[in-house]
Amino acid sequence: MLAEMIPVILPLQMRTGSFIRLAVRQSHPLNVRTKLVQQLPLGDAAYRAEVIPHTDVLQIIQLTEDAHLAVQWFEQRLDAASVEMADLFSKYRLSEALMLVYKLFWDEFSSYLLEIVKPAYGQPINGFIYSMVINCFERLLELLHPFMPFITEELWQQLRQREPGASLMVTRLSETFEVNEKFLQEFEVAKEIISNIRSIRLQKNIAMKEQLRLQVIGNHPVEKLNSVIMKMCNLSSIMVVYNKAEGAASFMIGTTEFAVPLIDMLDIDAEINRLLAELKHKESFLQGIVKKLSNEKFVNNAPAAVIELERKKQADAESIIKSLKESLTILLKR
Repeated sequence: MLAEMIPVILPLQMRTGSFIRLAVRQSHPLNVRTKLVQQLPLGDAAYRAEVIPHTDVLQIIQLTEDAHLAVQWFEQRLDAASVEMADLFSKYRLSEALMLVYKLFWDEFSSYLLEIVKPAYGQPINGFIYSMVINCFERLLELLHPFMPFITEELWQQLRQREPGASLMVTRLSETFEVNEKFLQEFEVAKEIISNIRSIRLQKNIAMKEQLRLQVIGNHPVEKLNSVIMKMCNLSSIMVVYNKAEGAASFMIGTTEFAVPLIDMLDIDAEINRLLAELKHKESFLQGIVKKLSNEKFVNNAPAAVIELERKKQADAESIIKSLKESLTILLKR
């Protein structure tokens, strides 16, 4: 039964108290019984679970920093979404409310939270993280219930033991707390970094099993989220430098430049051909923009916003062309 595998005691006083009470799991799919230590300081890296396998050998499941940050982030996302949902309902904007929950499930819970917290293949999960993910899932069901009442009710009933007559339909929504907007914005920056590194892997045909390094040129805007970035991108290190490595693939987020050294991982000939093709495409694109901006009739009659957009396109294209030529120069020297 699913209910037998779910913690029956949720973390208490998670936000307002100095301590939390952790859950006790009755069984585990890996034939492990997990007993969580109680009354540990909130935020303490010493969170741990006593794990007693069927061999009765005591083991420790460490609470990793990336997983801890992930559950903190998603609770903040849930609070922010709950406030937004209430506002949308008050204005009868039901389709927008549904899309909000859909994206929360698919883009945040599934694509990020679960990916960050899941342990290595075949390894058990820390009990505190497990209980918090279940708690987050329960809150998601509450938000989705008005749109999908039957399936959410069934899942909610199976998550844990309920009192006779208990129903999601008449359950009050979870209390929301003040949202830490700064933390949410920082996590969005981390997600942008992750997305760019994954794009580099895809463009360069580098398998996920191959570890990469990340260089941050200048100041690192989200250093405290390094563990999340390293987990999601399979990085061996993140270093702050003043000059990026030769042949590195770089990208900008805001005013900060990031670089992934690749020179030892590339098929040089294939990469040169790829860069030449991209350079040809960008130069052709730039010629079209320059021709348009050289047309006096267009410049005199087009709205100022359109002219500004075209000039921005020109500047972006020139910047990309410069970067492509620099990369080609480095590769052709090897």
